[in-house]
Amino acid sequence: MALSWPHLLQFRSQPALANTDCFFFSDLTESRSLELSCADSSTLLRRCKISVPSPAALKPVKCVGRSTEEKQWSDAETVVSDSDEAADEPNDQTDRTSVPANGRLLSQRIATTSSGDSLSLGIREPVYEVVEVKSNGTVSTRKINRRQLLKSSGLRPRDIRSVDPSLFLTNSMPSLLVREYAILLNLGSLRAIAMKDCVLIFDYNRKGGKAFLESLLPRLNPKNNNGGPSMPFELEVVEAALLSRIQRLEQRLMNLEPCVQALLEALPNRINGDILEQLRTSKQTLVELGSRAGALRQMLLDLLEDPHEIRRICIMGRNCTLSKGNNVMECSVPSEKQIAEEEEEEIEMLLENYLQRCESCHGQAERLLDSAREMEDSIAVSLSSRRLEVSRVELLLQVGTFCVAVGALVAGIFGMNLKSYLEEHMFAFWLTTAGIVLGGVIAFFLMYSYLRARKIF
Repeated sequence: MALSWPHLLQFRSQPALANTDCFFFSDLTESRSLELSCADSSTLLRRCKISVPSPAALKPVKCVGRSTEEKQWSDAETVVSDSDEAADEPNDQTDRTSVPANGRLLSQRIATTSSGDSLSLGIREPVYEVVEVKSNGTVSTRKINRRQLLKSSGLRPRDIRSVDPSLFLTNSMPSLLVREYAILLNLGSLRAIAMKDCVLIFDYNRKGGKAFLESLLPRLNPKNNNGGPSMPFELEVVEAALLSRIQRLEQRLMNLEPCVQALLEALPNRINGDILEQLRTSKQTLVELGSRAGALRQMLLDLLEDPHEIRRICIMGRNCTLSKGNNVMECSVPSEKQIAEEEEEEIEMLLENYLQRCESCHGQAERLLDSAREMEDSIAVSLSSRRLEVSRVELLLQVGTFCVAVGALVAGIFGMNLKSYLEEHMFAFWLTTAGIVLGGVIAFFLMYSYLRARKIF
C-alpha cells in the first residue's frame, strides 16, 4: 500500500509504564496512525508488509500521558488486534484483512469524534415552519430546514436573506426577486417563495400572511375562473400578494381619513390635550402609510423599468433562455415563445394597474399628511398669539407694579422716626397720600405711552 512520510507508530509501553505511550517515526509512504502493543509490534508490522530493519532504526520522539477515554479506546483496539491474530495465524491471507478492519474501527472513531465536535460548536441549521399552498389549492403546514429549502427551490443561501423571518427588522423594504426556479416575495409582514407548483409562506400567522391566503385561495378555485384561461400559478401568487398588500394600505387609509377630517374641522378653534394627541397619532400613522406606499411604488417602478426581470418571470418553467446582449427570448418550442410574449404584456399591465393604485394611495396619504401639517402650523400660530397676549398682560402688570413700588418708597421715607415737622400740620398726611397716588398714575400712563410708541403694546 502507498504510504507517505512521516508515518507515526504508537507503541504501548511495558506494564511498568502503563500510563505512557511512546511515539516513533519511520520512513513510510502513507500518513496513517497505528497503535500497537510492544509485544505484538513485529507481528503486526509483518502483516502490514512494512519492512523494519531493526528496532534501533526507530527513533523515539515523545512519551506522553493519555486520558482515561483514550486508554479505553487503545485497550479495545489492542484486544481486537490480539483476538484477530490468535484466530488468523494459520491463514496469512486472512491476516492481511485485519488491518483494514482496524482502519475501519479507527475511521469510525474519527467520524464519531468529528460529529461530537460539530455538536459541541452549537451550530444548528435553522428550521422554518411554513404553510405550503399547492397549485390545486391544497394547504398544508410543515417544517423545513434551510438545506431542504435550498434544494427544493434551487436558490442560493444569500437569496433566503430577503424572506428569512429572523431578519424581519433588517429587511423591511419590499422586494420581488426573480430567480431561475422561484420568485421571492417580501412585502412587509408577508414573506413567501413562489415556485412552479407551490408557494411557501413564512410567518403565516401575521396579518400579511392571513390576508395573502384569503386573497390567493379563491383564485385557485376553478369555479371562480368562469371558464376562462387562468394565469400561471406563480403570476397568480404575485398578483394575490400585491392585491392583499395594497388592499390593506387602502383599508387603513379609509379608516383614518374620517378621523383626520374631524380633527381638521375641530381645530384650531378648540385646542386641548386630547385633540392634540389624536392629531399627533394620526400624523404618525399617515407618515407610516405614506412611507410604505412609497416603498411599494418604487419597487413596482423598478420592475417596470427593468424588462429583463419581467422576461425572467415569463420564461420560468419553460425551455427558454434570454440572450445577455439584447434580452431576446429564445425558446426551443415556438409556441412557448408566443405564450411567453403574451404573458409579458399581461405582467406589464398587471404591474401598471397596481402601480396606479399604489400611487393613488400614496398621494391620498400625502395630502392628508400635508393637511395635518398645515393644521399644526395653524395651531402653532394660534398658540403663539395667545402667548403674546399673555406676555402683554404680564408687561402691563410689571409697569403697574413699578409705579406702586415708587409710591411705597415715598411712604417708607416718611415712615422713619425722624422729625420733619410735617407731622405737626393737620393736612400733611392727606397731601402726601394724594401726591403718591397721583404720581404713580402719571408715571404709569407715561410708561404705557412710551411702550405704545415703541410698538411693544
